[in-house]
Amino acid sequence: MCPVADAHCPPLALIHHPGYRIALPEKHPFPMDKFSVLKRLLDRQLADCASAVDWVTPEPAEEDDLLSVHTRRYVHEFLTGTLSAQAQRRSGFVWSEALRERSVLAVGGTLTTVREALKRGLACNTAGGTHHAHPEAASGYCLLNDIGVAAHQALEDGVKRVLIVDLDVHQGDGTALIFADEPRVFTLSLHAESNFPARKQQSDLDVPLPRGMGDADYLAVLERTLTEVLTRVRPQLVIFDAGVDPHAADRLGHLELSDSGLYHRERHVIQRCRAAGAAVACVIGGGYDRDIEALAWRHSQLHRAALDVWREAHGQPALFGPPG
Repeated sequence: MCPVADAHCPPLALIHHPGYRIALPEKHPFPMDKFSVLKRLLDRQLADCASAVDWVTPEPAEEDDLLSVHTRRYVHEFLTGTLSAQAQRRSGFVWSEALRERSVLAVGGTLTTVREALKRGLACNTAGGTHHAHPEAASGYCLLNDIGVAAHQALEDGVKRVLIVDLDVHQGDGTALIFADEPRVFTLSLHAESNFPARKQQSDLDVPLPRGMGDADYLAVLERTLTEVLTRVRPQLVIFDAGVDPHAADRLGHLELSDSGLYHRERHVIQRCRAAGAAVACVIGGGYDRDIEALAWRHSQLHRAALDVWREAHGQPALFGPPG
């Protein structure tokens, strides 16, 4: 039996749209099905606790949103389908109208996640984290930089200090480049040192991690680093990219985190940032296991940890805890 949320525990905002998933050519390496499978998995996990969450449906981003961090030429070529063959190869996708609509919708999802986080204190997307997209080009399956767009909009809406906590196994190079000269946005990236991208950008703080690092060492580095950064930055908003590609089974990661390690990582980031007074907007980031069910389970650790932190902060018992 699920402990029913009372008036003192409002539901946690989760952002999803069925348009996050589109059909890709057979054997395409990007695991597009993970978005719909993640939603179904969360629905099953919350079947007896539907009142604990508030599902929010986003609208697509506007062209002006994209222009806040991308060049006019790139936005025009992306929206009109006139990207060169070389640009499409760099992106990892062949352009299509469906891909365009899906990408603009995903940016809208992260914009919505940030708005809900600023309103409520915490919100989680079921997509997002396309941190390799540069101002002038796509890269590494990232077509539009949703984190960059959402952080810029938060500044426009009056937020004074934004912290981007990027824990994807790959450096958030596009986001680092976008905000290289913006002192109101602090970019933190913990990533495998010997991994994509080969040419890394300069974040405000980069923490390259050695191949094979496991739960205990990873969490110790994270705890020490996050404490230092929160004290230094004092953010009003944290955008948390919770990529699960540091997992030991991920085919594109070089670290060795477990399912439990992911849960403890997500819980620590959300709990510490909320305790520091920041609103926290979460996106799921990367994850590339061909076993889509296992991959969705790893991504769900973000939502499970967020809901546990949210309920405990409102005097309610956690629903999940770390996976056994």
